[in-house]
Amino acid sequence: MRLTVLGGGGFRVPLVYGALLRDTAKPRVEEVMLYDVSADRLAAIRHVLQQLAAGHDDPPKVLTTTDLDTALRDATFVFSAIRVGGLAGRTADERVALELGLLGQETTGPGGIAYGLRTIPVAVRVAERVAAVAPQAWVINFTNPAGMITEAMRSVLGDRVVGICDSPIGLIRRAAAALGLDPARVSPDYVGLNHLGWLRGLSYQGRDVLPDLLADDVALRQVEEARIFGGDWVRTLGALPNEYLYYYYFTRESVAAISGQTRGESLLGQQDRFYAAVRERPEHALAEWGRARSERDASYMADTREITDAGERDAADLEAGGYEGIALALMAAIARGEPSTMILNVRNGTAVPGLPAEAVVEIPCAVDGSGIRPLATRPLPGRFLGLVQQVKAVEQTAIEAAMSGSSRLAVEAFALHPLVDSVGTARKLLDGYRARIPELAAVLHS
Repeated sequence: MRLTVLGGGGFRVPLVYGALLRDTAKPRVEEVMLYDVSADRLAAIRHVLQQLAAGHDDPPKVLTTTDLDTALRDATFVFSAIRVGGLAGRTADERVALELGLLGQETTGPGGIAYGLRTIPVAVRVAERVAAVAPQAWVINFTNPAGMITEAMRSVLGDRVVGICDSPIGLIRRAAAALGLDPARVSPDYVGLNHLGWLRGLSYQGRDVLPDLLADDVALRQVEEARIFGGDWVRTLGALPNEYLYYYYFTRESVAAISGQTRGESLLGQQDRFYAAVRERPEHALAEWGRARSERDASYMADTREITDAGERDAADLEAGGYEGIALALMAAIARGEPSTMILNVRNGTAVPGLPAEAVVEIPCAVDGSGIRPLATRPLPGRFLGLVQQVKAVEQTAIEAAMSGSSRLAVEAFALHPLVDSVGTARKLLDGYRARIPELAAVLHS
């Protein structure tokens, strides 16, 4: 099988390749095609992968290209992890909002809308090329904001595109471990949108054990999300929220916590240093990548953990892996017919009552050789459903704005978001993003 990675010069590509090296079952990925707009970044990542493969028998062959159709042709799976505008765009996503006193974050709030507006047309063009030159390929989307981008790509590819995220499985893994249970043997009741969901139940041997966790102060303190939100609040909710919901429940604290460098500015510096170091000393590419990865992992949501006294990220959590494991499990389930239940971003249909059928939601799905089947969920209570409906309306308005080039709809998307406090502020956001991000300005022409 051939796996094509869009954004193949990206920093996290070695995680995917490392997972492929550990996969020995058949059929397996035998060829990895890396595509990127930057030949320099492709060369750097290729050095890392070559050094990762050293000592492995029959590692997947690595090819690189800057031509999209060449990359897609003959692909069995396409992994999309592109960043339109690069990290410079991300820093603008964050800074424009912060300068207006709003949350500056990559996927949540105005930053996520700005990211989506400039990314959607590119993602849809990618989907059109997949349909033209690799119509049998499955597209696994990790491009953020993942739910919004997956929904836009579905207009071309239908059920052959699916979004993934590592936040839900990390939450479930931590909750199960706190109860001394094997995460592989629990069944989660998780529902929501990408970066906006709740773990409402955790079944083990036919019984929901989440109430046991919520009632146990010692066990609850072992779950990073509970430390971030506080035991009293998660008990009030009766659920464990996805870590990104901190930005909604503690908005003022979130804005205040971003002092000095934003996350995007920090990563921009880290990655610039990494790619420069590999250009100078390609023989040390893997060591340089390892150092940069440790720095990156340690700084994830660091501001939030600091102000909530959540502490450092657990080492076992970091070692357990993230989206690369989900991608590999998804490919294995489809290509080898290995049945699995996974939390994925898929078309709602009737799975989540109260949301449009065409909306992409993040819920448990049954996956096997025949494809992906969303599993029905219990209705969301009003305190959750209202927020989900409002944010989904924002996502769908942003998709329409990006595809039509409408500035009016872009303002509407910003103004409808619960983290934007006025229509006037929405207009200032759009003006600020247009001025700072050329890729976004090019999309909105009316």
